[in-house]
Amino acid sequence: MNDSALITTGLPIALAIIMFGLGLSLTTDDFRRVTRTPKAVVVALVLQVLVLPLVAFGLVKVFDLDPLLAVGVMLLAASPGGTTANLFSHLFRGDVALNITLTAINSVLAAITIPVITNLAIDHFDAQGDLGLQLGKVVQVIAVVLIPVGIGMAVRRRSADFAARSDRPVRIFSIAVLVIVSVGALLGERENLADYTQQVGLVTGIFCLASLTLGYAGARLLRLDKRQAIASSMEVGIHNTTVALTIALSVLDSTEVAIPSAVYSILMYVLATAFGYLVTRRHSDAERHLDQPLRR
Repeated sequence: MNDSALITTGLPIALAIIMFGLGLSLTTDDFRRVTRTPKAVVVALVLQVLVLPLVAFGLVKVFDLDPLLAVGVMLLAASPGGTTANLFSHLFRGDVALNITLTAINSVLAAITIPVITNLAIDHFDAQGDLGLQLGKVVQVIAVVLIPVGIGMAVRRRSADFAARSDRPVRIFSIAVLVIVSVGALLGERENLADYTQQVGLVTGIFCLASLTLGYAGARLLRLDKRQAIASSMEVGIHNTTVALTIALSVLDSTEVAIPSAVYSILMYVLATAFGYLVTRRHSDAERHLDQPLRR
């Protein structure tokens, strides 16, 4: 599976199209908006860039994962928030503008954080013989993640109509690629699938719940409003697993490294839905409780 042209060439091209589509949804105003909500942006980014890799590292150590699976969990932790976070934030009445800003900044940061965190993980877990993220591959990560976003933003600046028309097809394409790649990665390791899923299923599930909870609790502790807290939880909890899967399969050439992201890509939809429902229900229950004395 790993040697096929579909993985080595097709997958990076598919990711580049997805990142180009992300760029089509962004403007320079999304970056400027940071100055309007600096606290909310800093909270989410500190959690995403610093806290999540530490949480993932702790889980990997506690569960004593196989080195390649451990690198896969760290790669997942380093991957940016996905555009799906915007959709979940919208569904659960979060601050979607904040999500868009965070997605924009995350996409830029990911080009640096992914190679740095993944290289550290490869060294720490002694996976150097099996993997290597040399300079050429680091450049490949930057090229596939960052450059298409920049081109997409430039196209949007020239033609907002084209960007608007392209939004839906690119989103459908993104979901299709994620499903195909996740299923492909899981089938590629079908002989070891039960063992791997047993090993990483619990780790990725705990990691997802921890990410969602930290995103929400961190925002509330710093007195950000409810909508910003929901946006933060979805941004921190919903990763762009297509980026992680593409790097695992086409750059690191390892299906085993891709397994945690493939499992996470299924779990995060279920857990994020449950978390969003729980948070919004608690909020509406609290509002009803406060309203009762007024009605009397």
